[in-house]
Amino acid sequence: MKRGQLIEFTIEDVRFPNKGIGTFEGREIHVKNTLPGQVVEARVKKRRKEYVEAKFVRVVERSEQEVESFCEHFGKCGGCAIQTLKYEDQTKNKARMVQKLLDNTGIKDFNFKGILSSPDIYEYRNKMEFSFGDEEKDGPLRLGMHKKGRMHDVVNVPNCHICGKDFTKIASAILDFAVEHDIPRYNKRSHEGFLRHLTIRKGLKTGEILIGLSATTTYDLDYDAFVKVLLDLELDGEIVGILHILNDGLGDVVKGPIKTLYGREYYYEELLDLRFKVSFFSFFQTNPLGAELLYKATMEHMDDIESKVVFDLFSGTGTIGQIMSKKAKHVVGIELIEDAVVAANENAKLNNITNAEFLAGDVFNMIDEVKVKPDVIVLDPPRMGILEKTLHKILRYKVKGITYVSCNPKTLAENLIQMQKAGYKVDDVLCVDMFPHTPHVETIVKLSLK
Repeated sequence: MKRGQLIEFTIEDVRFPNKGIGTFEGREIHVKNTLPGQVVEARVKKRRKEYVEAKFVRVVERSEQEVESFCEHFGKCGGCAIQTLKYEDQTKNKARMVQKLLDNTGIKDFNFKGILSSPDIYEYRNKMEFSFGDEEKDGPLRLGMHKKGRMHDVVNVPNCHICGKDFTKIASAILDFAVEHDIPRYNKRSHEGFLRHLTIRKGLKTGEILIGLSATTTYDLDYDAFVKVLLDLELDGEIVGILHILNDGLGDVVKGPIKTLYGREYYYEELLDLRFKVSFFSFFQTNPLGAELLYKATMEHMDDIESKVVFDLFSGTGTIGQIMSKKAKHVVGIELIEDAVVAANENAKLNNITNAEFLAGDVFNMIDEVKVKPDVIVLDPPRMGILEKTLHKILRYKVKGITYVSCNPKTLAENLIQMQKAGYKVDDVLCVDMFPHTPHVETIVKLSLK
């Protein structure tokens, strides 16, 4: 096999999150965004010692598991990569991949409890981030998702099925406004132009909508006209804030100071009889009904926390910490993003919670500042997992029970190996599908000190 060669083979297995495995001329081939049973054509990228990397080109024969896509944007849009699998097969494959990953990593003697399905599989997201760009070089302005297999090309998705109609109405109105006023998009190569991203967040239970336009400071936008276009829309929800994220950075991320054009910089959401104030940059689970399922399952997997001190590490806006406060003696949450911590403490006051406090800072440093010692620890880190030095310090508490909630089984497995070496046993593993039609999955792990 030579670099650039087109090869055809069958996908025999899929490894988390979306890496298809097949064989060609006796060599193991890895190719992303494929499904078990598909016959695919791919182009050889790299020859490694143990396997060959290839880039997906097309499906030659569909898998027997596949059904027709429910989305008219499928094939162009890079999202919802596994939507042609029946939902039942999606969850089965996710559970199988997580169990196999943990087995192969060396996690031993655990009770695998399967997977819980998302309560909703359509219009379940409370946050969407769209990109401005073009579908082909120097083509007309687009506002949507990245094109499949192309990081710089953008396709419109006016009928996205994983978010509600309010999201696509707002995006379409902003695109029309930008085209009508000939507003320039940002060029990632020359770093010139204005429009970069559009973020829409909505409380699925409250109906409150927060809109953030990420754009540079190099164009004199008619703010009044922009706001009026949005407020004149007929929506199911209510717009409570319109923001300009002043983004002059070079990275392709939504980042920068906030200029409030209308209303406020936050919205409210409700989970499990609690009310949460969510600021624009704060992390909050993107599937609220799925989050309720996740947090209920987390509580069920924890040891009894009655009259105990609980550490909620990587606590975000304090959702799980406040839920635990109903039973625990005291909850201490630690989170790096200060904006999220401010919201967490405000949320505690909002919900009349007096036995929970949330601290801003790096977990590695902040746990040295906390005077009380934990009886139970809950870990809910970002996708990168927990750094070895931080995890080592956490494990020095030697609490009897730890619950680890992970959105990335690969980094979870790496952390669990370290925890096994420190004397902890993995007791139970349960998956929760928070992201239907995508390869991603949440995993809850209960550990006990030997």
